[in-house]
Amino acid sequence: MREKFMIKLTLLAMAFCLALAAVGHADELGEDGFVDSAGVKIHFVTSGNGPLVILLHGFPDYWFTWRKQMPALAKHFQVVALDLRGYNKSDQPAGVENYTMAKLVGDVDAVVKHFKQKKAIVVGHDWGGAIAWSYAMAHPDKTDRLVVLNLPHPKGLQRELATNPQQEKNSEYARLFQQPDAARKLTPGLLALWVKDAEDRKKYVEAFERSAIEGMLNYYKANYPRPPYKDERTYPPVKCSVLMFHGLDDQYLLPAALNDTWKWVEKDLTLITVPRAGHWVHHDASELVTKRLVSWLTQE
Repeated sequence: MREKFMIKLTLLAMAFCLALAAVGHADELGEDGFVDSAGVKIHFVTSGNGPLVILLHGFPDYWFTWRKQMPALAKHFQVVALDLRGYNKSDQPAGVENYTMAKLVGDVDAVVKHFKQKKAIVVGHDWGGAIAWSYAMAHPDKTDRLVVLNLPHPKGLQRELATNPQQEKNSEYARLFQQPDAARKLTPGLLALWVKDAEDRKKYVEAFERSAIEGMLNYYKANYPRPPYKDERTYPPVKCSVLMFHGLDDQYLLPAALNDTWKWVEKDLTLITVPRAGHWVHHDASELVTKRLVSWLTQE
């Protein structure tokens, strides 16, 4: 009788452990959920209470990129970290047309509506930064404040591609990603090489195995400028306060593109440049970024 009880107890414990593994690491930082964005399911992890803060990752990444910032932010805000479409547990629609900036901005707007908020603080890194800039310009009435990490204003990048040979050279990767067969040359393991911690890298590989590499590259195919580069497009002004972080060792997005940002922002602009930090500034200088981010968002 005792042996049967112990076997049953062991099986229950195993089932519990498997259930925890299925939940993954989201439960450590928040609760999973999904938003419907015009038929596309967008996965998020949320924690905390208060004003809405939406966190948007870049390439190649997923919601877990914000793991160092989420606990501190959740003490003051409701934090919602998204998997962008194409990534991890979000839907992965086929076709370049499903990754235009208008649709990506629509995903963010669907999150604001889902949480029944009139406004949100939007935080974005890399492609998430491009979406954040675009959301603030498209929906100034719904953008409380804007935070962008290592993604210059699109006008600045456009100018540098047209006039700065070094930026054009360093953007060669984007032109390669725009090639029809680019996805066949990438693997989840290759995409996760930038992740320094071995255990975290395993999580990234698992997330990228659930993702659509073609969908990831469709961001470049649908939205990244193509040669011949021209500095002609204009943008509506950003009407909210803006905080920018930029790791100065970023080899993909050179800091020269930061010049003149103040011309495209109607309110105050705070620019924090971080020496010896690269493209993933919120990883390379996580303590500095988290501290300054929370301070800026909570100041009167």
